Amino acid sequence: MESIIVMVNLFGAVALLLFGLSQVKDGATRAFGIKLRTGLAQGTSGPVRSFVGGFVATVALQSSTATALMIASFVEKGLVRARMAQIVLLGANVGTAVTAWIVATGIDWLSPLLILGGVMLVRAGRSSAKQGAGTALVGIGLMLLSLHLLGLATEPMRQSPALGSFLTMLDSAWPVAMIFAAALAFVSSSSLAVVVLILSLAGAGILSSGLTIALVLGANLGGAIPPVMATLSASASAKRVTAGNLIVRTIGCLIALSVAAPAAAFLQTLPLSPEKLPVDIHLIFNVALAILAWPFSSVLSAAMLRLIPDEPKAETGPLYLDDRALTTPVIALSGATREVLRVGDLIEKMLIAAMNAFNSNDRIQLQDIGKLEKQVDLLQQEVKIYLSRLGRGGLSDDNGRRSIVIIDYAINLEHIGDIIEKGLTEEVRKKIDNGLKFSEDGYQELTTLFNLTIDNLRIAQTIFVTRDADLARHLMEVKVDVRHMEKRSSERHLERLRDGRADSLQTSSLHLDILRDLKRINAHIVSVAHPILDESGLLTESRLRMPH
Repeated sequence: MESIIVMVNLFGAVALLLFGLSQVKDGATRAFGIKLRTGLAQGTSGPVRSFVGGFVATVALQSSTATALMIASFVEKGLVRARMAQIVLLGANVGTAVTAWIVATGIDWLSPLLILGGVMLVRAGRSSAKQGAGTALVGIGLMLLSLHLLGLATEPMRQSPALGSFLTMLDSAWPVAMIFAAALAFVSSSSLAVVVLILSLAGAGILSSGLTIALVLGANLGGAIPPVMATLSASASAKRVTAGNLIVRTIGCLIALSVAAPAAAFLQTLPLSPEKLPVDIHLIFNVALAILAWPFSSVLSAAMLRLIPDEPKAETGPLYLDDRALTTPVIALSGATREVLRVGDLIEKMLIAAMNAFNSNDRIQLQDIGKLEKQVDLLQQEVKIYLSRLGRGGLSDDNGRRSIVIIDYAINLEHIGDIIEKGLTEEVRKKIDNGLKFSEDGYQELTTLFNLTIDNLRIAQTIFVTRDADLARHLMEVKVDVRHMEKRSSERHLERLRDGRADSLQTSSLHLDILRDLKRINAHIVSVAHPILDESGLLTESRLRMPH
């Protein structure tokens, strides 16, 4: 009976740790998600910035998996080079190790204060950013509390004959121990959670140094598997990033395991606390792996390109508009939704191409925009025809409303495509052809608005599928931010003109035109939130109603 209570306490503490991690990730995403994504996309122009970007994003999100999936999506969209993505993940691995090391410094006494402060911030915060920050604080508090509970739960294990026998078996078979820890990290989708569990066992004095190394290596190996599984259905470019990270971790773990015995003997000669040995090993391994793998990032990227080649080009026509589904409205609407999401992805490619051309002064980046816009026109027209045929058979009120929402979103995406092709593309081409240079401030303002627009489109795609009222409200708040940003940028531009700055005089009309077009694009993007907020009663005729 006593052993059952111990196991319940242990599993409960681990569950609390995983829940705390998820709260930190969700809260940080709500509070800083756009800034993190923008910063990560912009901060990968060089290897050092890429490493730091991965480190910061992982410390903020408490999840190297989230960072891996984010950077894989950026590579997929052409925002980040494959080599830089591999370096980002090296930084992410070190970020996870540093987080574990900080958690182990004995600050669990802060747990009640953090939870109290987080709850107060959630209740008092009006904006999603403040509520997200509060949720993240609660998550950190729960993580620290779980560490304390893990220590209490593992204390009785010192005298457990069953656990002693199990650990003795693992201690004589370190490869099995590594695989066991890797399986735990894969199932929990968190290497940090497994390292903290190992830390609690080490604190109970029931792990040898060699077994600790094997278990920590397993946690690192298992933590690289969830991103690979999550990108199985993604493009080849995204698969290369996560698979490359898994290969690096696997090679690193195998090399480290082969020298685990002398490494364990060496660690015992260092002034390291046995209770904190797991997090010290975790940090040493990831820093060493980053140093050793960094120079080979280009070789790895080239090898992954050969190992995972690009898929054949997709068809340009509709893929999900099945005539046989017209007799089943729910399935037909689902197919139309997937088709419109394809349109949104094409729009994102157009925006990214325009932004890359703007940043690099490379006309080649613009060459596919016209083809993509024609495909957008074709697909949105096919969706409208398909849904008009569906409506002839009569639809329920809910299905009728959903059909209208799909058509409205498709039309707005088509308008965005027109603005990009006829407006932004020509403006960027004019900048390149005439060799125009913006002022440093003006260039930064436009780049920030470009990135924010791409992020808003991604949020709109999510809202279109999930119909999440909180995300819709957030997007409406961002619309106000865009309006203020556009207004401030215009005012600052006019100030530079009054100051007689030559760079601003040369680019005056171009700066204002690009601002105008990005603002118009954002207005079309935000339209996806209107019907959802209207249904939720959060939208008045003139303004967004603030929640009580």
